[in-house]
Amino acid sequence: MTPKIFLLATATSTLLSLTLSAQSTAELQDLTKTIASMDSTFFHAFNMCDVETSKSLFTEDLEFYHDAGGLTNYTQNLNSITRRCDGETKVRRELVEGSLEVFPIKDFGAIEIGRHRFYYTEKGKQEKLDGTFKFVHIWKNVKGSWKMCRVISYDH
Repeated sequence: MTPKIFLLATATSTLLSLTLSAQSTAELQDLTKTIASMDSTFFHAFNMCDVETSKSLFTEDLEFYHDAGGLTNYTQNLNSITRRCDGETKVRRELVEGSLEVFPIKDFGAIEIGRHRFYYTEKGKQEKLDGTFKFVHIWKNVKGSWKMCRVISYDH
């Protein structure tokens, strides 16, 4: 290979690598915005006791792994949300700013990792912080519709 061809091949390879890296960065930024928006939508519904919206954002094969509460499924989670919303103690979830991480899952969806705080308000009392916990959400993208299919909640 002549030096000119070698330099041209090296320059082309470097340029292609930089272009793919920029494209990957832009795609990851878009995915992160999408998942952050889905997180916000889901937990706004959770905080407002909008059971129908919460329900619409779970896959029917949902698996929820909680280090203190064990494994629950779609129906159990909807029942839990309904009972909570019908009760006198209100629960509010807040994402810890700067803790959100998002990673793509090829041909499936995304992994969302972060920390969140839960606050409880008993009837007639002030809101209290229950704690800050870690979570992993697996989001499935079905033709542009994002739904949580796996949830891991830990460090309680």
